[in-house]
Amino acid sequence: MTSSTAKTPAPGGRSPSHPEHLGHVIFITAAAAMGGFLFGYDSSVINGAVEAIRDRFDVGSAVLAQVIAAALIGCAFGAATAGRIADRIGRIRCMQIAAVLFAASAIGSALPFALWDLAMWRIIGGFGIGMASVIGPAYIAEVSPPAYRGRLASFQQAAIVIGIAVSQLVNWGILNLADGDQRGEIGGLEAWQWMLGVMVVPAVLYGLLSFAIPESPRFLVSVGRMEKAKTVLREVEGDHIDADARVREIDSAIHSEHKPRFTDLLGGRFGFLPIVWVGIGLSVFQQLVGINVIFYYSASLWQSVGVDPSSSFLYSFETSVVNIIGTVIAMLLVDRIGRKPLALIGSAGMAISLGCAAWAFSYKDTSGGEIALPHTQGLVALIAANCFVLFFALSWGVVVWVLLGEMFPGRIRAAALGVAAAAQWVANWVITVSFPTLSDWNLSGAYLIYTFFALLSIPFILKWVPETKGKALEEMG
Repeated sequence: MTSSTAKTPAPGGRSPSHPEHLGHVIFITAAAAMGGFLFGYDSSVINGAVEAIRDRFDVGSAVLAQVIAAALIGCAFGAATAGRIADRIGRIRCMQIAAVLFAASAIGSALPFALWDLAMWRIIGGFGIGMASVIGPAYIAEVSPPAYRGRLASFQQAAIVIGIAVSQLVNWGILNLADGDQRGEIGGLEAWQWMLGVMVVPAVLYGLLSFAIPESPRFLVSVGRMEKAKTVLREVEGDHIDADARVREIDSAIHSEHKPRFTDLLGGRFGFLPIVWVGIGLSVFQQLVGINVIFYYSASLWQSVGVDPSSSFLYSFETSVVNIIGTVIAMLLVDRIGRKPLALIGSAGMAISLGCAAWAFSYKDTSGGEIALPHTQGLVALIAANCFVLFFALSWGVVVWVLLGEMFPGRIRAAALGVAAAAQWVANWVITVSFPTLSDWNLSGAYLIYTFFALLSIPFILKWVPETKGKALEEMG
């Protein structure tokens, strides 16, 4: 029924105006994006524990890098399987499984008895992160009104960057309690153990919030729960919509499909369907520009060019603040100027910033026995690093998650998103384990490689990436 105060719905029962229950939709979206918060938290928290783990288990840099990157192995498997799990048992149950894995990983990582044990728990946590990285964007896309979907999908990236910043603040607070010693004892445990264990708090919160949000209307229709689907659609799109028409639209789309299988993604000239390759390309480019170098190795990076440890923490936290600012800008612009223009702006800005950083790092001086940069080059490196993070955050950081949640046809959405996210984690792993070696070889050269990929992303966007602004999910084909 259309209320007397509601605006005339658009064809198909959708309203072009904002939904009546926008506050409720924002709560649902924020709860689903908690998986992103845990991803960001886990990505950054290990940065504060690296030296303590090295000392505790007496390992070299190569082995330590594998332990740091171990979570990414779990992420790839979690992302690859999340789509099938979500299609079988629902999006909400998938979130709850991820929350349990997060919590178990936090406790296990805080209380390891051997290095392999720590790596195992990080892989388990990574599996949860991988699941959440797929389910979050897919769920948000399925519950969001089309006019607001871009901004709401941006919550995933916003949660990631907030998780990164919060983990750095928590690590700083724990280090202060331990008098600046990562192995300092607090309540019978070492500081680094508390750093890893504290993640159990947001993990439990994520699990509890999953009980307070509705199942995706698309999944409800797929299992025949039509009345519940109508209720959820009214909750998220407004009481004025024609819920019967919306359910018929979703049901028609589902029945024109068959149960998704991995083989449904195949059929193109190069194995996968072209749209799946575009999703993989988006995921891989997002990582190959080197963004996670900033978050996994930020403190070590600044120390490698002569910045003292206390200042390097401040620079790392400053980068997190810039990341949040860029994400907010993206959230304001993604539905106004579109996905492709924002991505192009980001690619150009990242390429220039990375090129400047490569130039600055080429002046690294070790002749005095200590690593240092000349004043001008040091200032350029600091400004370039922050500009790089800003341009990434206001573009690729948000746009990729938005596009991956929107661009695939409904019949392959969950499975294709899983493959794209798995590719993202593999690329993330490659960058994470290769950066220490590249840095030792030539720090400036490493940044030139990242600059090349930022430049290469521009023709990729122009030629292959579709614009999804304002389109209903059922229109994707």
